Amino acid sequence: MPATAATAPASATRAPHSGVLIAALSFAAMVGAMLQTLVVPVLSTIGARLDADAGAVSWVLTANLLAAAVMTPLFGKTGDLYGKKRMLLVALGMILAGSLLAAVTTSLPLLIVARVLQGAWGGLFPVALGALRDELPPNKLTGAMAMVSGMIGIGGGIGLVLTGLLTNHHGDYHRVFWAAFVLTALAAAAVLFVVPRREPTQKGRIDWAGAGLLGAALVTLLLPVSQGNTWGWTSVRTIGLFVVSAALFAAWATVERRVADPMVDMKVFVKRPVAFTNLAGVLVGVNMFVGFLAVSQFVQMPERVAGYGFTASVLSASTVYLLPGALSAIIAAPVGGLLVRRFGGRHALAVAGAISLVAYVFVAFAHDKSWHLIVVAVAVQSSVAIAYAAMPALIIAEVPVEQTGIANSVNAIARSVGSSLASAIVTSLLTSHLIAGLPVKVPTEGAFTASFVVGAIAGGLVLLVALVGLPRHRTRTIAAHAVPTPAETPADARA
Repeated sequence: MPATAATAPASATRAPHSGVLIAALSFAAMVGAMLQTLVVPVLSTIGARLDADAGAVSWVLTANLLAAAVMTPLFGKTGDLYGKKRMLLVALGMILAGSLLAAVTTSLPLLIVARVLQGAWGGLFPVALGALRDELPPNKLTGAMAMVSGMIGIGGGIGLVLTGLLTNHHGDYHRVFWAAFVLTALAAAAVLFVVPRREPTQKGRIDWAGAGLLGAALVTLLLPVSQGNTWGWTSVRTIGLFVVSAALFAAWATVERRVADPMVDMKVFVKRPVAFTNLAGVLVGVNMFVGFLAVSQFVQMPERVAGYGFTASVLSASTVYLLPGALSAIIAAPVGGLLVRRFGGRHALAVAGAISLVAYVFVAFAHDKSWHLIVVAVAVQSSVAIAYAAMPALIIAEVPVEQTGIANSVNAIARSVGSSLASAIVTSLLTSHLIAGLPVKVPTEGAFTASFVVGAIAGGLVLLVALVGLPRHRTRTIAAHAVPTPAETPADARA
């Protein structure tokens, strides 16, 4: 193979197929994001069908969250080491197996195992962004990253809508997992036939000590966050796990500084732009899930009993109130890419924070008409899509190409932490502030107002991070880099 072909710029070999590549990776990212929210509307149904209490059924969600947190950095690193296409297919294969098991089982323990396998969705997003950086020239990369990143917010909303449609009129919850199986199979086929197989961008081996410590630290952090309402926030178990998590994070940071080939290069991740972008990731995760949970729960409140709400069904809450937000994110994602190219990631992130701040302040005071909630859902999901466009651009401009996967993995983990915090905060507010004298547990209107205030605070902090925390200079241009020609056969790869 001639040397010129092996080192040709990305644009010389891949530009004609860039639209198909972006579509394939965007679809895979959307399917992964759907798995995060797919079971939320049917947790109570699963509990009733499997004769399990709320605490046991909550592990259907918690196990998936914890598995995704552990797998996200592992797939990000292995994508850099062993090739993006290979690891995308491994992740999709695990999701496929988990979806099939969940679709056929009537056992809660096996359903939890299935959800652990589906946790491989956490690895799709960082590896997909790494594949884009391998395949696209700089002038197309920002817009492509914006589209794939935007699919995270879109997929979460579509997952809720799809579940509402499939389980309407008491439909069997297994339909949800069959749908996940079919969609994952389509995503795997798209990756198999569209994404080129290329030589890895990084040489070395996995830092198993660092990976194990990081995974354990994340589990001991997210487990008490997700179970705090059940265990009690001041219980010995909750506080003890937080203390253990802090110790594990400290041990992980120490190990990463000492090993020759660390899981995460700490010198890169303590850089101001990267550190503040990851902080923004936590806050954007809070914004997104406050919108999902607070809006969907508010509109389902029985108006005649609670004195507020719209007595919406699960299907109506999904299609009337959340679907417009998911669809608006499809438009907002490329707009976010345009803002990044024109003004830089810092200003795009500031715009996202400002939109969510205004939206949540509005709904905290005005939520007595349906259009109030619809407008807020549209504004919040659009702001999330713009933020998702900005954050990868901010990170990739600061890290070397061989660390693209793991860098975006850490940002994805930050967003997951934010989502978990939002879920815990909103659940705590809605379960601890109840209307007295009713035969059923109904949250007070003030509990929802407080939830919207949490979203406003998160949006304001995103704006503050963007304007004060991030450097004032415009985001550096993402440099072009030479990549090998696709390895079509083992012989070609060796050549």
